[in-house]
Amino acid sequence: MSLQATIAKLLLKLPASWKVKLSGGQPVTLGGRTLDPDFQLIAHGAAKQPPMSSLEPEVAQATSAQGLAMFAGKPEPGVSWTDTTIPSRGAHEVPVRIYRPYVQDPDAPMMTYLHFGGGVIGDLETCHTFCQILAMIVKCPVVSVDYRLAPQHKYPTGLEDSLDAYEWTLKNAGKYGAPAGRASIGGDSMGGNFSAVIAQEMVRDEKPLPDLQLLIYPATDLVTDFPSGTIYADTYPLSKDTMDWFMQQYLPDGFEMSNVRLSPGLESRLEGLPPAIITTAGFDPLVDDGAAYARKLETAGVDVTFKCYDSLAHGFTAFTAVSPAARAACEEIAGMVRDAYAKL
Repeated sequence: MSLQATIAKLLLKLPASWKVKLSGGQPVTLGGRTLDPDFQLIAHGAAKQPPMSSLEPEVAQATSAQGLAMFAGKPEPGVSWTDTTIPSRGAHEVPVRIYRPYVQDPDAPMMTYLHFGGGVIGDLETCHTFCQILAMIVKCPVVSVDYRLAPQHKYPTGLEDSLDAYEWTLKNAGKYGAPAGRASIGGDSMGGNFSAVIAQEMVRDEKPLPDLQLLIYPATDLVTDFPSGTIYADTYPLSKDTMDWFMQQYLPDGFEMSNVRLSPGLESRLEGLPPAIITTAGFDPLVDDGAAYARKLETAGVDVTFKCYDSLAHGFTAFTAVSPAARAACEEIAGMVRDAYAKL
């Protein structure tokens, strides 16, 4: 562990009042919400770093991986994992990490999980701890997908890698002790976007639907100007500036952002989609987006479980080792999945 990481983790062990004093002296309150002291301290330190939009994409990818590694948790008990590759279109092999709990529920579907990062940053390490939590609490195998990133691989490459991974999971679930021919889909931020698109794609193509879609602070509508996009425009780790930069890297020139394979929240026909768990973070430009999609699904007759974690920031699934509130939220979300599976 680097000296910087050691210092950061020591500071995060201080009492909440000290964290607030070290990061401005007053709690951060926006839109009627008060930020968790751990995230306030982390954001205060991050503000001293250059914005992601000022970096070359390759530098941003390396820097974000290094930064997130500072907050990596220890391995969870009762879960093992294996790194391998699975076939995708064009003879490409997609790296994946497959998690298996020591105690598995044979009735619990296997989940394909897609990490955050705007389609530009992130990897298997980004959601490593959260996927272990999912496997442990839900008692199901989880396939984490290292889909290809932009700008090296523009849209729709990452989405197609993720779609192929979901269909691979359907075909191979039985090999991992899960119900054969069934799977669920989940992800956070861009991974949540991919998950929502994949669920809709299965309906449009009349293919096997996911048993469940888990959408954590998803981006579903890249066209509408939600109030939260202004209120939380400068929050950490996702700002409006960073979101715009992600799309500049991710999309081909001239791509229409209203396309439902990018903005699934604009799809007019939502009937028949699988049950959804949608959770959002309060300090996040996307908080209104996730809530709006939950309402649209409910109006279309989809079974939706929704919760906003008001004090947390975007990306909280990667901060379980340093934020007890983030850890508790991730465990609760995994419990929601377990409970939803019990109703299938």
